[in-house]
Amino acid sequence: MIDLHCHSTYSDGSLNPGQLVDMARAAGLKALALTDHDTTTGVGPFQAAGQALEDGTLECLSGVEISVEFERGTIHILGYFLDPGDAQLETALGKIREGRTSRNSRIVSRLNELGLDISDQDVAAHAGEQVVGRVHIAQALIEKGFVKDKQAAFERYLAKGKPAYEDRYRLSPEDGIRMIRDAGGAAVLAHPATLTLGKKALREQVGAMREMGLAGLEIFYPLHPPKVVKEYLSLARAFDLVITGGSDFHGDANPAIRMGRGFGSLHVDDDLLEPLRARAGI
Repeated sequence: MIDLHCHSTYSDGSLNPGQLVDMARAAGLKALALTDHDTTTGVGPFQAAGQALEDGTLECLSGVEISVEFERGTIHILGYFLDPGDAQLETALGKIREGRTSRNSRIVSRLNELGLDISDQDVAAHAGEQVVGRVHIAQALIEKGFVKDKQAAFERYLAKGKPAYEDRYRLSPEDGIRMIRDAGGAAVLAHPATLTLGKKALREQVGAMREMGLAGLEIFYPLHPPKVVKEYLSLARAFDLVITGGSDFHGDANPAIRMGRGFGSLHVDDDLLEPLRARAGI
């Protein structure tokens, strides 16, 4: 069993890279990919922790998750087997992170205008090593007693169309895919169900992204029921896309999700790794 989607304290996860490696080993995983939002900074310590394991049974894969422009919101693209030291990649990710920082301050200002006493420092207190996002703002709102949980924070204030929402700089889907490929990686469309597209519209979107160089679809995912998995498998075959899957593990930010198992029934087979590796040219 493998898990190709998890987050560390370098973005919005609650565990550091070393702790993720320990958890993956305890869970009996054969491979784990670190896919932090808009940063590959955690990949170095993540892979170092994996290499330090005496039995060498866990493969620690380099990865990233980026948000790209989409007319109905955002599309998340996962990149695998990329070079975390690629200069062009790091420049692009740096620009994306700068957009996040600017957006966060504007959100805090909007919350203040709504009468919620919250500061940038309150938000930073919940962040990890690098990327600060809306989930950290939600955690600050919870701590201050303005909302009861993360879902309420997004539904009342932070989701698109809500009073405190602010947009930020994002790449186009084509540029996001190209960035991953130029860094030696394979680009995969994350959790297609979150796009909330009908079958025809999703097929058109996937087809267009395949022309841009998309390599795969994340099909096995906690929020994808068996019927949806079957539909996505057919879609992957139609466009010659590799199949991936992962738990989208964040730790305390979403305690119902377990690494490798999602809500309990997730299973991503080891055999999916080699086709993905091949698409990255490895």
